[in-house]
Amino acid sequence: MADRHAVFVVPFFMAATLRFVQAAAQLPGVRLSVISHDPAERLPEALRRRLLGHWRVDDCFDAVRVVAAVRELSARFGPVDRLFGSLEQLQVPLAEARQVLRLPGLAVAAANNFRDKNLMKNHFTAAGLPCAQHQLVENANAARDFCRCVGFPVVVKPPAGAGARNTFRISSETELSQWLQNDAPHSGKAVLLEEFLHGEEFSFDSVVIDGCVVWHSISCYRPAPLTVLENPWIQWCVLLPRKIDGAEFDPIRRAAAEALTVLGLDSGLTHMEWFRRSDGSIAISEVAARPPGAQFTSLISNVSDLDFYAAWPRLQIFDQFTVPERRYAAGAAYLRGMGEGRIRAVHGVEQLKREFGPIMMDSYWPVAGTNQAPGYEGSGFVIYRHPETAVVEQALQRTLETVRVELG
Repeated sequence: MADRHAVFVVPFFMAATLRFVQAAAQLPGVRLSVISHDPAERLPEALRRRLLGHWRVDDCFDAVRVVAAVRELSARFGPVDRLFGSLEQLQVPLAEARQVLRLPGLAVAAANNFRDKNLMKNHFTAAGLPCAQHQLVENANAARDFCRCVGFPVVVKPPAGAGARNTFRISSETELSQWLQNDAPHSGKAVLLEEFLHGEEFSFDSVVIDGCVVWHSISCYRPAPLTVLENPWIQWCVLLPRKIDGAEFDPIRRAAAEALTVLGLDSGLTHMEWFRRSDGSIAISEVAARPPGAQFTSLISNVSDLDFYAAWPRLQIFDQFTVPERRYAAGAAYLRGMGEGRIRAVHGVEQLKREFGPIMMDSYWPVAGTNQAPGYEGSGFVIYRHPETAVVEQALQRTLETVRVELG
């Protein structure tokens, strides 16, 4: 097979994204070019030398500019075979660019199905798939009618959000009135209202090739991210148990495969969030057709000894994936202090290293003197791996008991 000229769209050279770029540049049979907003000089020198080409644009989220950049790279370095990017906000413009350029990959209709959460849930409902009751509202009356029909609490979120940003719960008529008085939806600023799902929250990460799920992983959220956002004293944890082939996960395996087909995915890596209610029934929250954030790519790499930072670009460029064996359990604790402010100190790190150093696979400790990052991911993390799920659970619990991020 001849080498493929692949173009990776990377608006900003963030550390997490550059791990994918570095891995893609090292793949056999790949000639990699990059389109970015950041100038090439901001790339690590070793990575810059590995690239075939680079083209800077003012707006990577503009399909017209991306098309022009791909054509420039093609004229200079040869025809482009694949065009892709890892950010949620890129998926629709990249699909539009691929359509113009007649390149394979996620189609425009499918990209919109994944990006627009209201459209996504409409497809789920039409197909009889379990998901939260929902409605896109553009005025206060519609919001009140939905709350009256579904009952409190309800969740408010942007229709094209990611990572629980601008997502919150409304639990009473008083809170509803306050929200509508301060920030009511209107034409041009619609919001998605959803039934609040009670139960345990999980993710279902999967690889799809030619419409078939060929691999999946399940992660348990402890607790749900929205609960973490609402309670600044909580530090979030994620557990990937070693054994996920039991009957308790049969409902999500069936629903997830059908959901991805309904949304129009042919090939790709997906990240789905879902709930299991106390009665055992499930509901799909939402799904993205891109690599997961929040260190999940590292977590799914750890459970199987497969580098997903390289596996994902290989899947994008060649439609190939080597199905790994799930050999370990893994987990992450996300570190943050209570409230807001600058980080004064981080306590308990050395104690934790003494207890669990041999199973620590990766870590980033909050830095004193910096502002605490907003959101449920906090300002640091630690990742563990062990063949026994109970050992990883113990390490996560001890992290919550031992590490304290002091703000001031």
